[in-house]
Amino acid sequence: MDMKIKIAQDLLKIKAVFFRPEEPFTWASGIKSPVYCDNRLTLTAPEVRNDVENGLVELIKTNFPEAEVLMGTSTAGIAHAAICGHLMGLPMGYVRSGSKDHGRQNRIEGKLSSGDKVVVVEDLISTGGSVIDVVEALRDAGAEVLGVVSIFTYGMQKGLDRLRDAKVENHSLTDFDTVAQVAAETGYVKPEDVARLIAFRNNPSDESWIGK
Repeated sequence: MDMKIKIAQDLLKIKAVFFRPEEPFTWASGIKSPVYCDNRLTLTAPEVRNDVENGLVELIKTNFPEAEVLMGTSTAGIAHAAICGHLMGLPMGYVRSGSKDHGRQNRIEGKLSSGDKVVVVEDLISTGGSVIDVVEALRDAGAEVLGVVSIFTYGMQKGLDRLRDAKVENHSLTDFDTVAQVAAETGYVKPEDVARLIAFRNNPSDESWIGK
């Protein structure tokens, strides 16, 4: 089975991705969204977790075979980076959203040497801002960031443009379009709702899809 479809099925099965086009969720940014994604739930579902971690390992081996260190995003990417690091026999660490205000005031936790070839492990990508911030922190520390692997991406144009401009290569296990299609095929949403979901993906700031 295609990896994107398998992971989409997994996420829907445990309601890590939850569609509610009739009653949109409101993001912190104020954007109304027909979907809520909580990939932390994969950690408490062993079968799904196994699929996710093996999938991430395969993405790393296929796209970034020179990887020497895995770095998780704080906090959602930390566990996935740790598990993948264990499976691959690679060192791992993580990058805080900001420096600590005590102790050594580290932002990057774990040993990282200048020139290390790093892959960032993220749970999901929407507009790309947070993962780009992590990549830039690692680059500032002297790391060679090969790219990013993630569980899920919305595929929003803003995110794609920002990643491209920052020269950040991302590979995701599945994406919004695949999950929406699988959701329709398995009865999680009505087939006619797929167009509304894709309209949101295409332009999150345009709320004309609501109520259609």
